[in-house]
Amino acid sequence: MSVLVFGSANADLVFAVPRLPAPGETVLGEGVRSSPGGKGANQAVAAARDGAVTAFAGCIGRDAFAEVATAALREAGVDLARLVITELPTGCASICVDGQGRNLIAVAPGANLAARAAQVEDAALRPGVVVLMQMEVPVTEISALAARARARGARVVLNLAPPGELPAETLRQLDLLIVNEHEAATLAARLGCATGAAALRGAIGADVAVTRGGEGAEAATEGGLVQVPAFPVTPVDTTGAGDCWCGVLCAGLDRGLPLEQAMRRAAAAAAIACTRPGAASAMPLAAEIDAALG
Repeated sequence: MSVLVFGSANADLVFAVPRLPAPGETVLGEGVRSSPGGKGANQAVAAARDGAVTAFAGCIGRDAFAEVATAALREAGVDLARLVITELPTGCASICVDGQGRNLIAVAPGANLAARAAQVEDAALRPGVVVLMQMEVPVTEISALAARARARGARVVLNLAPPGELPAETLRQLDLLIVNEHEAATLAARLGCATGAAALRGAIGADVAVTRGGEGAEAATEGGLVQVPAFPVTPVDTTGAGDCWCGVLCAGLDRGLPLEQAMRRAAAAAAIACTRPGAASAMPLAAEIDAALG
């Protein structure tokens, strides 16, 4: 049993600002720091810190940002045998975080655009493996890996973040689609359905989980609707909270937890992540999640 993440790895440049800038506005910040990020790397770190045997497949460059992008992956013990070094620059994100923990993000994908499904060999896509993907690598490669993983019996999970278009056939290859409320609205508008998990499941033919921040999360499955409340916290930085939720959910599914229990564990982990600065560096350890669950 294991979690295999195919996705992005970035170096994050995080600016602490008193308020998020409006279009055309310059806001003087209170400081800047560099930290590991990228949705794929964040989710892999979250799964590994929660105890899952985790592997990551993606791409970085040969520049100074490469070490920043992979530092948390290495620290968490993630298997990087499928990490490829390219001539493109390492992906980089510029993140503004205000005093309420809200963020504004711009991303230069760089080497993430070179990620290929072929980096993951067929033997790794066996039954019992959870394959987790996001939308910061090429859609064609996501589709290719989803099809191969489904054919070989792996559990296929996609976080539709940032929102983008996927072929209907790829959506049908999924075992679980994860979206936040904004991504749900974008997908629902494209499909012509309501934004709830049940409506989205009916439209795409795969189970759907919708996260709604402080309002909790819901999932629609063949067995019905599952609803899990959020853990109330005072946020410091929400940048990696959604990635934390996805990674810990997959770690829970990997260890055999029912979806509702995995969602509750993910909610506790995401709440902890919100109370810490950074993305990958904010992911909690399994013992911390256990303590929050009581």
